[in-house]
Amino acid sequence: MPALKPTEFGARVTWLGLVPTEGDDIRSSPAEALSLGWEGIAGERHAGVTRPSCSRVTSQHPRGTEIRNVRQLSVVAAEDLAAIAARIGLGALPPEWLGATLVVEGLPDLTHVPPSSRLQGPDGVTLVVDMENRPCHLPSREIEREAPGVGGRFKRAAEGRRGVTAWVERPGTLSLGDRLALHVPDQRLWAHHEAIAPK
Repeated sequence: MPALKPTEFGARVTWLGLVPTEGDDIRSSPAEALSLGWEGIAGERHAGVTRPSCSRVTSQHPRGTEIRNVRQLSVVAAEDLAAIAARIGLGALPPEWLGATLVVEGLPDLTHVPPSSRLQGPDGVTLVVDMENRPCHLPSREIEREAPGVGGRFKRAAEGRRGVTAWVERPGTLSLGDRLALHVPDQRLWAHHEAIAPK
């Protein structure tokens, strides 16, 4: 019996990018298409089957511990980029300033789709949603470089709108204009969800 259910929801790919391995900023470079393998995007900063642990998982692992890489891709909604831009006083917020891999349009509340949901492309390429990508100071630094005095507004404006991190379950290619179908786990919300400590 299938554990993942297709939904009527989907998204259209409106922007693709990759973060070069060299340099110390998070800025991504635009691309027309991305070839995704088991490691993510070969030669990209976040590529790899494993990665060193970061601040997101310090409650589980000391920083720098080798762990499974479930942060191969950063997926953001075009609608959320527009909302964040409006909140911080910019006409637009380029996805490359956030180090985005993939911008999609038409999928409501992308940041809160259930973990383990799948986004599946036309050729079968499948991304597994790991979890919400929490706002951090790195995009703030990029925004500040381009719009002095604005970067510090990012973290608060991006709460609940930063998108998700994802990893490749099935390799394939993503291209601009591709339609991604959303599949979600067929399970109810955990009965003790209310007991989770607030962030």
